[in-house]
Amino acid sequence: MNQVVTFEAYLEEKLSDPQFKQLYEMECEKLDLARKIAEVRQEAGLTQKELAERMLTKQQTISRLENGHYDRYTLKTLQKIALCTGTKLEIDFVR
Repeated sequence: MNQVVTFEAYLEEKLSDPQFKQLYEMECEKLDLARKIAEVRQEAGLTQKELAERMLTKQQTISRLENGHYDRYTLKTLQKIALCTGTKLEIDFVR
């Protein structure tokens, strides 16, 4: 009889592979950054269109930045987001 495996158990098993774990963590970081961009925009009371106007870009660009699959962020773009949302950009390396 087939044994049912929960997602958590499956993920835990997969994370024992160092290569998979590294890729998984990179994807989580991209998702976190996209979520944070959307969060600071919303906390500033801005729509995607309004943020785009402040950044002198298009709404589609903001949508792309808030998409967890996007991975071409530049420091300049992140600084613009911070400036236009009244936030401070902090970048850190941690162990």
